[in-house]
Amino acid sequence: MCFAPNLCDYRRSVAAETGVVMLIYLDQALKEIAAELAAQGRAFTRADLHEAIMLGAVERGRPKMMTVTAIIAGLLPILCSHGAGSEVMQRIAAPMIGGMASSTVLTLVVIPAIDALVKGFRLPRAGVTSNAGRAARGRPARN
Repeated sequence: MCFAPNLCDYRRSVAAETGVVMLIYLDQALKEIAAELAAQGRAFTRADLHEAIMLGAVERGRPKMMTVTAIIAGLLPILCSHGAGSEVMQRIAAPMIGGMASSTVLTLVVIPAIDALVKGFRLPRAGVTSNAGRAARGRPARN
């Protein structure tokens, strides 16, 4: 990751920054749960990953909803206005409201889901430790 965007020749946007903030919340929650599990001497499973992602997404939900509500509340009077220049302003406000709605769905639903898929791909399911553990419980080993 480059911390000097002008040197790396790419452009940042508000949507990209919002996604990065959500990933930071998710990563912090993951580290908290992993530290608790390490203190208990337990292995990290998909159930623990799900708990961490829910914790991180819930922590980010309130600030995101406050921001979206404030922006939409500011744009609604423009969208409902009648008068000189209102047609032009309405055409600007309508996509911004749609963008805020889609940004909310992306931040609170899609990014945590993709994060869960990526991080949970190699994690064992809750209660399943290994083939040796499966054999000890009388189940056949998976190949």
